[in-house]
Amino acid sequence: MEFFEIAGGNRLKGTVEISGAKNAALPIMAACILVDGETVLHNVPDLADVRQMQVLLQRLGVKSERDAGGAMHLRVDDEMNCHAEYEIVSKMRASVCVMGPLLAKRRRAQVSMPGGCAIGDRPINLHVDGLRAFGADAELINGDVLLRAKKLKGTDIFLGGPFGSSVTATANIMMAAVLAEGRTLIESAACEPEVTDLANFLNACGARITGQGTPQVIVEGVTSLKGAEHRIISDRIETGTFLIAAAITNGDLDLPGGRIEHLRAVVDRLRQIGVIVERGEKGISVSSARRLEPVEITTQPYPGFPTDLQAQAMALLSLADGNSIITEKVFPDRFLHVGELSRMGALLRKEGPTVIIQGTKKLVGAPVMASDLRASAALILAGLVAKGTTRVHRAYHIDRGYERIEAKLAAVGASIRRLSE
Repeated sequence: MEFFEIAGGNRLKGTVEISGAKNAALPIMAACILVDGETVLHNVPDLADVRQMQVLLQRLGVKSERDAGGAMHLRVDDEMNCHAEYEIVSKMRASVCVMGPLLAKRRRAQVSMPGGCAIGDRPINLHVDGLRAFGADAELINGDVLLRAKKLKGTDIFLGGPFGSSVTATANIMMAAVLAEGRTLIESAACEPEVTDLANFLNACGARITGQGTPQVIVEGVTSLKGAEHRIISDRIETGTFLIAAAITNGDLDLPGGRIEHLRAVVDRLRQIGVIVERGEKGISVSSARRLEPVEITTQPYPGFPTDLQAQAMALLSLADGNSIITEKVFPDRFLHVGELSRMGALLRKEGPTVIIQGTKKLVGAPVMASDLRASAALILAGLVAKGTTRVHRAYHIDRGYERIEAKLAAVGASIRRLSE
């Protein structure tokens, strides 16, 4: 099994090109089930989750391949199989994004229940209830959700959940709605840029979607979609991670492709901490003061502070001059990294969905274990500044969402190696 070995203490300086957004690419790839003809996607990141989606789509009759320039070409060549099996869904939760397209295009979708994960249980009842509102029948068979419909009819659907709007449920409902008869109103839709990117792709294919990026999305059904060419937006979570990497190492980075308008809540908190974030000619530039101010952070659905940057922010605030508070309101159980950061000298106290962070002068290198994708990033960031050597085990977690992170960090001065044990 691979791990990262990091010698801390190096200041990061240079340029890091931001990759395409995983959370935009995956549902857009799934949406190709709806499309007649070839789709060409640019800026698709080369990640484990993307490769896993390619495997799933291949089994569902969608051929995909990259050309010499890195663009991904997708085309449906077989519409017989409608079953997303447990073997794949259990490895990548975003597999549920095929549910809406399969039902809309093939009138049948059988998708394995994804179950829980390291950051807490994330049920799919909003997906199923929303698709049933179109007129589909749903039943549970051997751990799979089976949805069937002779036709889908547009309707009004409310998608508010206990922890805010669901991004993947919004994507599934929107993808089903584009081929439903009549008008669909999605109320309490997720507003994330990745949802907007999906809507823009579908519109390029001939869909009629308005209101994307707001809580109220309207879809006028069409009879078919045609292949189109589309560029995936840049990854705001990768951008935020490198913003924090510069801050924690007192570094100075330029991030071409980074979009400050997708990270306003993050930039607001970073500026209060003492980080200098500016819009650059091609992206974002970031540098940091030596003294880090403590702040309070509450994660929220977009445009609030993203849960996917909570762990990284905790690593940064471990070195602030004073006490900080982070409250997790999206996934209240997403704190497995607390124990591992504590092994490196962070002074953290968890109280329910809140962690109180007492700033310390230094972190120390230690062997630590990554529990999930974003926790991996937080431990790497802590290792960049820790005194001594840090080993972050289970490197496979980071490969799900960061494209060649060790190469990007090494290119701007980090001492980091990927090794096998």
